[in-house]
Amino acid sequence: MATRWGICTAGQISNDFTVALKTLPPEDHQVVAVAARSLARAQEFAQKHDIPRAYGSYDELANDPEIDVVYVGTIHPRHLPVSLLFMKAKKNVLCEKPLAMNLREVQEMVAAAKLNNVFFMEAVWTRFFPASMEISRLLAQGEVGEVKMVRADFGVSIAHIPRTVEKELGGGALLDIGVYCLQFILMVFNGERPECIQATGVCLDTRVDEAMVVTLRFSRGRMAVCRCTVTTELPNDAVISGTKGTIRVPEHMWCPTRLLVNGKETQYPLPEPHLPLNFTFSTGMRYEAEEVRQCLLKGLKECPRMTHADSALLAEIMDEARRQVGVTYSQDC
Repeated sequence: MATRWGICTAGQISNDFTVALKTLPPEDHQVVAVAARSLARAQEFAQKHDIPRAYGSYDELANDPEIDVVYVGTIHPRHLPVSLLFMKAKKNVLCEKPLAMNLREVQEMVAAAKLNNVFFMEAVWTRFFPASMEISRLLAQGEVGEVKMVRADFGVSIAHIPRTVEKELGGGALLDIGVYCLQFILMVFNGERPECIQATGVCLDTRVDEAMVVTLRFSRGRMAVCRCTVTTELPNDAVISGTKGTIRVPEHMWCPTRLLVNGKETQYPLPEPHLPLNFTFSTGMRYEAEEVRQCLLKGLKECPRMTHADSALLAEIMDEARRQVGVTYSQDC
């Protein structure tokens, strides 16, 4: 039986996720409903993507009995209330990253998932790309020896987009794109808690971070550096340096389709979309969607590759980095 998806919001990321789902077998994945705050937008989205039902409120989607899991694609200040709405309705939830505005919110969401006995996962799509799976396999086999240093960059010129820079919309480089760099580092170090976090950055007039550099020190003298900015292009690569070699994601480290392992290149091409995409390589969201299906088939309540503890640690590190740079949101009060 197909996994029946409900899509929450008719925005750009929801468009791309729905397009990505269409690259998977229809006998495995079906989008059966979409909800937006405007019924007209939901109906337009449904017509575009051939979705049977459109709702003008999230409550209607939550009350639809024919939905197995809801994809939450709202802006991140809305992740907590919207995810709670669906979990209280006993719906499984895949929620976009960052999962929440801070650790306290993540903990509240995880507690709600456990209370309502539903599956809940942060949509860190990067972790489920074939290239990312290969990185984990290579590290487990000791292909590059002991990892001593990791660097991950994500910088793009997107400060003209309101949600990127407005405080009330959850703006700031770290929460929007730096989260990709930090999750990559934590993936490499298997979810280990860093011994030391040092962050420095510069803020925009809107009092959110324009750019940030976060340095992490782990046990046994291992280090990692995350660099992110919303005002200029960075190399957008990631490098894992070990005692016996290196693994490099040469570009688009948040959606990797190429790996260089000790200089040898391997490509991991993505399927072509049937409709235009808003973001780079978005058909790669198919991998996290299939992971959700497999978890549901196994009766799991969290994903072994992106656990609740992984999401909590990610939020905790971002909280501390923001504290050091002086970035606070109303949700922190």
